[in-house]
Amino acid sequence: MTKKPSAAAVNTPLYRAVWRWHFYAGLIVLPFMILLAVTGGLYLFKDEINDAFYSDLRRVEPAATAFLTPSELTASALTAHPGKLKAYLPPAAPDRAAQIRIATEDGQKNVVYVNPYSGAVLGSDWDAGFAGSPLMWTIRKLHSLEYVGWLGNRVIECVAGWAILLTVTGVYLWWPRGRKEGVLKPRLTRGRTMWRDFHAVTGIYAAAFIVFLATTGLPWSGYWGKNFYDLSYSAGLGMPDGYWDKYPTSTVLTGEALDRAPWILENQPMPLSKAAEGIPAGLDAVVRIVEDMGIHPGYALSMPNGPTGVFTASVYPDDITYERVIHLDQYTGEVLFDMGLADLGALGRAAEWGISVHMGQEFGTANQIAMLLACIVIVLMAISAIVMWWKRRPVGSLGAPRVPADWRIPRAILGIAVVAGLFFPLVGLSMLVALTVELLLTRVMQPKPA
Repeated sequence: MTKKPSAAAVNTPLYRAVWRWHFYAGLIVLPFMILLAVTGGLYLFKDEINDAFYSDLRRVEPAATAFLTPSELTASALTAHPGKLKAYLPPAAPDRAAQIRIATEDGQKNVVYVNPYSGAVLGSDWDAGFAGSPLMWTIRKLHSLEYVGWLGNRVIECVAGWAILLTVTGVYLWWPRGRKEGVLKPRLTRGRTMWRDFHAVTGIYAAAFIVFLATTGLPWSGYWGKNFYDLSYSAGLGMPDGYWDKYPTSTVLTGEALDRAPWILENQPMPLSKAAEGIPAGLDAVVRIVEDMGIHPGYALSMPNGPTGVFTASVYPDDITYERVIHLDQYTGEVLFDMGLADLGALGRAAEWGISVHMGQEFGTANQIAMLLACIVIVLMAISAIVMWWKRRPVGSLGAPRVPADWRIPRAILGIAVVAGLFFPLVGLSMLVALTVELLLTRVMQPKPA
């Protein structure tokens, strides 16, 4: 006979408080988690989607002849689309086009695709940066809520923290407490029991993935990410000191100058070319220098920004051990800075590895599939949670777990709130708001003395 959890086990103040907070947190966070899961699942296959939708621009027929020189390819692009050269991306493989990023006189940024064998211009589109296409740029902006600006970034950061708390409280609510059915597989019955089991069982299998996705996304957030950056840097576990001792630096940050930079490098200043006058080094010579240094295929070479700017070659391949950023003096071609993954501190390397796995890059197709399944499970859990809520709510009521007459805050909940506030300040702030509302509701719902 299946042993059921005792009424006392699920009727303690702690259980009821956790259930109530899990309910409200889910009600608020689930719409955002669905958005993150759908857009994130699509972005996992960024390269595949770009190749499918823009194959006429990105792919070429391999030829037996050698590639034209970078200067010839950029000249072909600028002849067809006059403007200022911003970056050169050589073909990453024999069947790939060269990409030339330019800025027109009216400030529009475009990317021109050129056949590396013939120099024929295949077409152009507006420059979507690291996303690779306008379609993926839109999905990326939706995923980060950058459309909303500063507020969107804070919302995403708060959602990531709440997702972790939802997982922790969900595991607590799932805990069998003597129950054997509906623990590791859902019961195939009708009604709320089936939806409850489906929600709980899929959640327990996906719990580690949800926490991983939330945690690895946080370094790129505004408030939490900045403080984590400062902590890792001051502790010597992020960007080691000494890189800028020999050369002057500008006021422009690397994250602002480049389309993408390693997380730990984003807030570091760009170096300056030591000579502020003379004839800039030729593009062909600079490309030859960085390729002789063994930079991984698929890199981008950004042009100097002004008379004191530098050439910057950067690459972020699927295998992050080949991640690299190289700055060169624009006049002499001297290497001013050369940083790879091994040069970072422990937290810097961990952040880069985490975001690579988060984006489905590190372990190839298996990585993409694992993260996609996690995204699908998040959506299914959200749907099952909505169905459960809809089925259990009384007509005309929100259907939240009731506040008991002897309601009080268990110490465990206070402990969770304190820890959450320390690690995720925005979550802690939102918990204080929720607690205030809870106290007000409790006061209103308390029976008045006769």
